[in-house]
Amino acid sequence: MAEDTELKFTQSDFRRVRDMLYQRVGISLNESKTHMAYARLAKRVRSRGLRSFTEYLDLLQDSQEADEWQGFINALTTNLTSFFRESHHFDMLREHARQHRRAGETFRVWSSASSTGEEPYSIAITMLELWDGAGGGFELLASDIDTNVLQQAALGVYGRERTEKVSPQLLKKYFDKGVGANEGKVRLKQKARDALSFFQFNLVEPRWPDIGRFDVIFCRNVLIYFDKPTQAEILSKMESCLKPDGLLLLGHSENIVHLTDAFVGCGRTAYRLAHPERGG
Repeated sequence: MAEDTELKFTQSDFRRVRDMLYQRVGISLNESKTHMAYARLAKRVRSRGLRSFTEYLDLLQDSQEADEWQGFINALTTNLTSFFRESHHFDMLREHARQHRRAGETFRVWSSASSTGEEPYSIAITMLELWDGAGGGFELLASDIDTNVLQQAALGVYGRERTEKVSPQLLKKYFDKGVGANEGKVRLKQKARDALSFFQFNLVEPRWPDIGRFDVIFCRNVLIYFDKPTQAEILSKMESCLKPDGLLLLGHSENIVHLTDAFVGCGRTAYRLAHPERGG
């Protein structure tokens, strides 16, 4: 790579990176990600005092160091998100909760690729607004494979510019403005942070933990990182995690109609169970 002659990154190195990532977590990198892989992994190569990518990849394969493998995965995981991204999904969430919340039952939502937290906090704000003064309760889970972004999300601290899609009313109600050294930052208020439970989870785990069934699952802009068989396997497990009348919300570029017959469309990038008696 032109920007650093000290670290040579060959096509063979990239193929190893791609194969190791796929074998470890099921994510598929195409050739267009070569530059990204170099830029992100070079930092890890240097941090270990190594002279080449070959040495670094050999270290990973030979030692099986859990911390370094997690660093490898974190470096190659893309986390692009914002508050109330694809806002129509939060309208759907609100309406679905209005129609399907039941006395004595907990309305459950899972953000399955929560990244730095903007999506699950947008869910939390939506639910807190809807439940304000109402009876019943809700439970919100948020997971991601990347431990770094989960730590950021749990803190709930963001640059002020990240909240541009949040209305002034909600900004005032759910965010504290930073002062002094924290000028230009905001933090989610305690009630929003307390509404969420974060946990690390890899969607390609062969056995999923028993996390119960959900009224709504957000799985947005994550399936695109997996190959078709892996996508189909994830969707099969999602099917068993949805309540009979539940909603699955996907990203704008994700279309699953040719992958599975378990879901049918019910709105813009929104799906419900085709066979509710089987899924719920």
